[in-house]
Order: sequence, then C-alpha cells, then structure tokens
Amino acid sequence: MTLSYDYLYDAVTAHAVGLRSRLELEPLGGPGDKIFPPTYSTPEAAETQYAVEDRTLVGADGPVTVRSIVLDSVASQANHLELAALEAVRSGSLAAPVTSVDFAGRGLFGIDRISDYEAPHRIFDAILRDSFDGDDLFRHGATGRAITEATSRNASALLHHSPHTLVFGGWDSTGPKGGRGAKYERALTSEIVAHGVRCGVKTASRIDPLGVELKAGPVYESADVLGWTLDEHSAVQEKGNKAKLYSRGGERPGRPSNLNHGNVTPSINSRAGGITAAEIIGTTVLSFIQLRRLRFPTSVTGDVIPADQRAAAEGAARTALAALGLAAIVLGYEQGFDLRSRCVLVPRSKLTFELVGRAGAVETVEVNSAAALELVTEAAQRAHALQLGWRASEMVLRPSERLVELIRRSQDVAATGGGES
Repeated sequence: MTLSYDYLYDAVTAHAVGLRSRLELEPLGGPGDKIFPPTYSTPEAAETQYAVEDRTLVGADGPVTVRSIVLDSVASQANHLELAALEAVRSGSLAAPVTSVDFAGRGLFGIDRISDYEAPHRIFDAILRDSFDGDDLFRHGATGRAITEATSRNASALLHHSPHTLVFGGWDSTGPKGGRGAKYERALTSEIVAHGVRCGVKTASRIDPLGVELKAGPVYESADVLGWTLDEHSAVQEKGNKAKLYSRGGERPGRPSNLNHGNVTPSINSRAGGITAAEIIGTTVLSFIQLRRLRFPTSVTGDVIPADQRAAAEGAARTALAALGLAAIVLGYEQGFDLRSRCVLVPRSKLTFELVGRAGAVETVEVNSAAALELVTEAAQRAHALQLGWRASEMVLRPSERLVELIRRSQDVAATGGGES
C-alpha cells in the first residue's frame, strides 16, 4: 500500500511500533566481488582491522551463527542520510530548518558553510556554539537559549529549529549545562552489515619512474622551503651538532622513501585486505515509540497549548518527525551506496518498508522520494496549524574570530606536515 498522511498519523499516534526496512545489497562489481570495510585502530597482534562480529541469523533451518563485518555503522549511516536530506533542503525540494555557520571569505581552505546537518553534534555542536547570532554568541541569543532549555519533556523549540536532531538523536554536552544537557535518543537507526565473510589480502607495490635508489640517501631535514637536503652540513642540527635525518612518519629516517621517492617494495596486507561476503544487508528502523516519548506542551512561541488541543498537536508534531525521517531514508536510498573507495554497493531490490503493529502484525508499504517529500510538506503544515511547526528558512551564523584563527592555525600545521596522524 502507499503511505498517506492519515495512515502515518494513526500509526505514529496509536497502532504501530515503528517502520523497518531490510535491504539486500551487493557489490557494484557483482556477487563475490571484493569490497573494503572501514578500518579501525587495533593492536598489531589483532587478526584484522575490521569490526568483526559473530551474529545469529535465522534461516529456513533455524538460527545459525555467521561471521559478520560492519560495512557502515549507525553513526556513519546517519551522516549519509542527513546529507541526503540537506541536499534536498538546499535544492528547495524539502522545506526544513537549517542552521549554518558561514566561513566564506575568511581565507580558510576548503571550508565554506557548515550546517547542523553536517556538524558531528548537530544543533548542539561546538562549531555553532562558538559562532554569533547577530551580536550575541549563538547560545546567548533567543534561538540558542531556547534549544538549551529544551528537554524531551518539552521539545517544542528543538522541533522548531532542528527537527532532524530529534530524529537522529543528540546530546547537549557542549552547552552551558555541560554533561547535564538534554539527551535525545535516536528514533532512526540504520546499519549495513556483511554476513558470511571471508577476509582477503591487499597487495602493494610501485616502480619509481625516476629510479631513485635507497643508497642515494641518506636524506636530512632542512629548514628551507623544500624541507629536506642531501647535504648534512646544511641540515637541521640535533644535539651534539648531528645532522637530523629526514622522517615524515617513516619507520626508517633518512630513506628517500620518506620523501615518497623510490620504489615501493611489493607487500601483502592481510589485516585490511578486503572481504567477500555471502550476503550484505542494510537494516533501517524508525521507532515510533521514541517519537511518542517526546512531549510538546507549549507552542513554538512558548504559549501553553490548551489541554483539549494538546493530543492532536503532539500527534501532528510526532507525525512530522516520522515523515522527515522517512524522507531522509528514501532520499539516501536514491542517492546510492558509495560508502568509500572500493566499497560501492547496489540494491538487489527496490526499497520497501514494513509497518510493525503493537501485536507484531506487519504491513508492507512503499514510499518513493516524491511521495515522501509530499508527506513532509503536509505533515509540517498540519503541525504548524496546531502551533507546532518548524521554520523553513536557513539561519546563518557568523564564526567568532577565535574559531577562525583556530582553524587557520590547524590548516597551517597540517600544511607543514605537523598534524596528527
């Protein structure tokens, strides 16, 4: 069936636990092609740098335990879905609030405008905290004070200024209340996992077209613009008037390979050598239970909603949040699954949802992006009519000079090779 506003409203407010989707994926190269999961910092003795788990799946013959690897975590999937929603907002197809910090014209390389859809802590992020709303720091202005005082028991201000924070979750740990700041559980979670995996190996080698040899060194560090020299007398001197061997993260200082000159000896990496998988599943859940925990006793202007209108108003607000989450899922699906280099996935079927009832009854529903965006528009309008809508305009903040200088210094450090690895 096609999901209508009225049906979604009834599901959110009364008869359903939530929506879920289980999407089968495969590598772009086809079944059995090697893909590369994200790597993590692990001890050298660890077998792999991947997030390996044993998971129990239920098949035709009952439960079975398989080796699984996370290809895209809940946090990473949230980032993908938020960016898909942001792109729709920027294009004008989705009317939802955005709060951004404008860095244009500040001489910062590669940084233009950063929104609460991109910032790690969403509307609560330090990037926004350290920026100005007019003449006031963001948290000292009317909007900042409203989101600081909001809680799950009165989330009207957050609904108005950053509804996606209520959908994807957030913790106001960077604000004036510190660790006592309000916490909002994720209503939407998504994860992509490969099951029945076998780890492979990755080979590496390179022939230097310049033919630079190891014995052409040693290479020393210099204080000039090039940063290195073959002349130990003009090199940077260490204690004891000893020329300092050049090392830029290399294991053996002084080798030309530290300059990225020279051949790369053929090697095999078995700790991050990619995987093949029997199946790849993307699982997405939108919890109506969590949305029903959110309370909206006051309007966006702070007035108490009359008791005889509150149930309808809160139901409309929660339905608007559900529609926004649903739209993000569908938009993310239509953007595709290019997770990282050598990990591009394609769906084996179209996206469908299961609406799960309180007693476990399941009903299949379909929603494309056009229908999902229409749902958001209608839901936002109905919530607005009941004094619980959200603003559709973008709020643009001005970064503080201290924040700009911190970024500039960081970029200078990175440009000179002194950044953290």
